[in-house]
Parts: sequence; C-alpha cells; structure tokens
Amino acid sequence: MTTDVSSAQYDTGAPGQIARVPKYYLVKQQVLDIAQALQPGARMPAERLLAVRLDTSRTTVRQALQELVGEGRLDRIQGKGTFIARPKLYRTLQLTSHTEDMQAQGLEPASRVLAVDHIEADEKLSCLLDIDVGDSVLRIERLRLASGEPMAIETTHLSARRFPGLRESLGRHRSLYSVLADAYDVHLSEAVEGIETSLATPYEAALLATEAGVPVMLLTRHSYDAEGSPVEWVRSVYRGSRYKFVVTLMPTAD
Repeated sequence: MTTDVSSAQYDTGAPGQIARVPKYYLVKQQVLDIAQALQPGARMPAERLLAVRLDTSRTTVRQALQELVGEGRLDRIQGKGTFIARPKLYRTLQLTSHTEDMQAQGLEPASRVLAVDHIEADEKLSCLLDIDVGDSVLRIERLRLASGEPMAIETTHLSARRFPGLRESLGRHRSLYSVLADAYDVHLSEAVEGIETSLATPYEAALLATEAGVPVMLLTRHSYDAEGSPVEWVRSVYRGSRYKFVVTLMPTAD
C-alpha cells in the first residue's frame, strides 16, 4: 500500500470543484483505522513501524499521531509510547472536590503535595484575594491522582493573613476544605470557573506522565464564602486525553 498521494483529489459534488487532500490527512485516516482495531489502553505500533507499513515518512506519521493525540483519540505517555485513549474521566463544574469526583467514578483519589510556600501578592492576586500588593499569599501545589494515575496539577492561592497557621494545619486534615471549615469556620458558597486549552510545559508533562506540547485543559476557579468574600484562587492543569468537563444546565424563566 502506498500513501504517497499528496495531490489526491476528491469530488466535492459542486460543479468544477475538486478538493485536494493533504498527504498527512490520508495517513492520519489510515493510522486511525489501525487504532480503532485495538482495545483502549493498547500500545500503538512505533512510528518507524507505521512508516514502513504505510509506505510513508516518519515525519508524516508523527504529524498524524500528534493530531490524533490532540483530538483525544490517542494518549502519549512519557517514556513509554503512544496508546489508545481510554474512556475519559469527568470533572463536574460545580463545588465538588477531587475526592468526591473520583469516588463517584469508582476510583481511589489521592494527592501528592509538591510545594507549600509563601509568595508576595502581585496585582492580579491582590485583586483576586482582596488583599494588598505585597501581602503574603500561601501557595499550595498538589498533584491529583486517580488510582495511582496522575490526573492534574492543582495550585491553590489563599491569603496568609486571613488563614494564619494554615500551612501547619494541612498535615492534620484530609482535605484543604475541611481545614477551612474546621479550623477557620469558612465554607465555600460559590465559585466562578473558567476553562481553556493549553499545551503542556516540560514541567507539567513530567508530572502528568505525558509529553511536552500535548494538549491540556487549563481550569481556573475563584471561590467565595457565604459573605461573598474571596477565599481562594486555583489554577489546575488537566491531562486533555483523560478528562472531560461536565456541567448541568438548568432552565430559567422567560
């Protein structure tokens, strides 16, 4: 079989119009056919073998694989190769914790603390947390896991002045929110979340066991207490190949 057909043409059905199909797109369709014959979690053949099998260059195969990874059909795991994507986990866009989301899907939630330190508030954090520029901000960076698999990098920012001693209290509680409730009588009432796509940095890729440059989902959460005061600002990076976000829409009156 040969795929050296960069000038392949398809009839569009419109008089006088012929669509030219790029070579890599044809290779991508063939790679997708191979992928669909495998089970989720199965390893794809190496680029070199696919190039020989499809009679094309490794560069063309690599481009096809990258697009399929970007579409969530394949998953790249650092140091291991390319695999058929497994069914995606869901993340609800509401005030639920990582623990609650994972347990609802029959998975064992876990977190690994990467860093707990103090930074000075810049103008952005000053506005988000309603504090002065230069005030101390507690930054908590954690790796979220599901049954041992890395899912997301979560970085939380809180006012150190509002929550004195929080850093020392974290080790005695199961979750941050339980610390806020039990030690400070602060309960989250609402949050504003935003989602956008990004590409994994080398640091993020290493933690999420994927490759730098693959698509990731970037979620930000700005949470408030019952009085409307800001409590936290969170930036989370999710593996794009393993997550989908779910939101419940309610009808409003006309």
